[in-house]
Amino acid sequence: MKTVAPQLLRMMLLAAGAVVAGPGALAQSPPPPTVTSPDGRIAVTLGTNSHDRPSYAVDVDGRSVIAPSTLGFEFERYAKLADGLRVERIESSLGEDRYTLPAGKVARVAQVYRQIVVHYVERTGAHRRLDLIVRAYDSGIAVRYAVPKQPGLSTLRIVNELTQFAFPSDYACTGLNLGGAGTSHEGEYDPVRASGIRPHNSYELPLVCETGGDGPAVAIAEAAVENWPAMSLTGTETGDLGVAAKLTRRIDDPLVAVVAEVGAGIMSPWRVVMIAANPGALIENTLLTSLNPAPVGDFSWVKPGKTAWDWWSGPLLRGVPVAGSNDATERAFIDFAASQKLAYTMVDEGWYVNSGGGPILFPGADPTRTVPEIDLPGLVRYGRIRGVGLIVWMHWALLDRDMERILSFLERTGVKGIKIDFMNRDDQEMIAFYHRVAAATARHHLLLDLHGATHPWGMTRTWPNFLTQEGVLGAEYGKWTKRITARHNITLAYTRMLAGPMDYTPGGYRNATPATFAIAATGPQTQTTRAAELAKYVVFESPLQSVADSPDAYRGQKGLDFLSAVPASWDETRFLQGTLGRDIAVARRHGTRWYVGAMTDAPRTFSLPLSFLGTGRYTVRTWQDGVAPTDLVTATHTVVPSDTLSLVLSPSGGATAILEPKP
Repeated sequence: MKTVAPQLLRMMLLAAGAVVAGPGALAQSPPPPTVTSPDGRIAVTLGTNSHDRPSYAVDVDGRSVIAPSTLGFEFERYAKLADGLRVERIESSLGEDRYTLPAGKVARVAQVYRQIVVHYVERTGAHRRLDLIVRAYDSGIAVRYAVPKQPGLSTLRIVNELTQFAFPSDYACTGLNLGGAGTSHEGEYDPVRASGIRPHNSYELPLVCETGGDGPAVAIAEAAVENWPAMSLTGTETGDLGVAAKLTRRIDDPLVAVVAEVGAGIMSPWRVVMIAANPGALIENTLLTSLNPAPVGDFSWVKPGKTAWDWWSGPLLRGVPVAGSNDATERAFIDFAASQKLAYTMVDEGWYVNSGGGPILFPGADPTRTVPEIDLPGLVRYGRIRGVGLIVWMHWALLDRDMERILSFLERTGVKGIKIDFMNRDDQEMIAFYHRVAAATARHHLLLDLHGATHPWGMTRTWPNFLTQEGVLGAEYGKWTKRITARHNITLAYTRMLAGPMDYTPGGYRNATPATFAIAATGPQTQTTRAAELAKYVVFESPLQSVADSPDAYRGQKGLDFLSAVPASWDETRFLQGTLGRDIAVARRHGTRWYVGAMTDAPRTFSLPLSFLGTGRYTVRTWQDGVAPTDLVTATHTVVPSDTLSLVLSPSGGATAILEPKP
């Protein structure tokens, strides 16, 4: 964070209406504490309700977007740190988030914010203290709690966080109702009116809402979750419009409704409201990474990239034995990865002794001992010669009980990363595991991919080796359901993806229409066209992006030139056009090249302005839908920034383009 000279800071804050006051001024009943975004469009105003409980409200261009919403905590035995509070003093500051991301949707971030810290103290009783830290950016707001160290407060057993997000009208929202604890956070994001969100619901983050009329779109999320459970959203008990925080209970004592046990002096995660003109523009938002701590140490060894994968397809390999994990199969995937210039290949479940139980951990499972059919050091050497690194799967509980021994073995062997699976929890203890394993894999120079995981919260900034995570209803469900529709895929880009990278595993090359699609566990099909599968590599964010099908499905097929060329990490991201759940077009830049991806549920033609290109002439190559779902129509022509790019998409279809400056 960079700071601004005190005199200039005071002038800017006073011009924006922020409160800069000491104890003497507070005795004169000052106006409510307010902080505005640097561009002046967003304002956060703090107040109190009839019980002297802190509240906040958010306006955008003078219009209420978040109505007055209560804040505070409830501790064990009904003790609250919320009611009867008064403002003791206020601190104001101006800062800037300026940093680089080794992997992600942008390479560099620079955004200014205004911040106030409001120090509250109870009027009576023990005079306990609570601080609220409020930031206003041009792209949204963030609020977090701090409980200072103070007499009478040592260990805090929190049973409820009282944070609410009240809505001034019945917003049209889109969200995933988790339906209870113990979830892998995999499901559909469906339309829901704010008035339809009930107190027994549990909505995943982010919840995306359109405020109506010409008003902005908002996405409620969280950032910097550590030593705390993940948050979901539920309806208010009072029936008022809006949603309230819901934290996952600890599992060590199911009879006690404790969600977190922390010491005084802690800070809560950030409660975030991303704000943009429309849902698509939220895709460009970088608040969640900005609100996480900066990394410490050297992460120059982290290399994003695409990976082949031996699990999704069955696999199907002509002339290669496929009865479980074996060297022949894995070498074939390494050869395919090398031929397509993929950085990695993923060795999934079955390579170590007593694996193969999925979520069930068999006795004696040990990732430092491979099955006889797998020579892990030999595969590492084979991949190294071909420029392909190995990433291996394992059950999370093995690492939880023996982390250093296992990671040391993998580092010595030369493995490049791990995919950890089946956590399926987001309580305080599991969030602590996420941080432990991210730190430990960083020490051992291993990339990290979390499956069976909760939603992201920007932790990839702190641990750049943590490239991606699941927590998404991805392509694997096409092996046993018909749930992976074009509409679902498009909706993910406007909802789940706002929280961070998602290991969806695109690239299915056995393409069918929804009418002809057949469920198959081996050689699975997709309900979207081949061009739509290629478009996912631009639309979906994942710095460890899977090429999910088997080598025989790709052999001799069109589109491999695009699969080989498209990066997995980006310097710049632009939302171009689209409607939530219906269609989308996104442009991303890597170096001097721009990549465009478009997806639709129904037949559609996109006419995309190319003003984002800047200056000069560009060669554009396109891959578009043909007559059959597996067809690709390719073309090459020249464009300039004043042109538009026309892309014709079939039902459940897509299109991609690469635009490269001409010499």
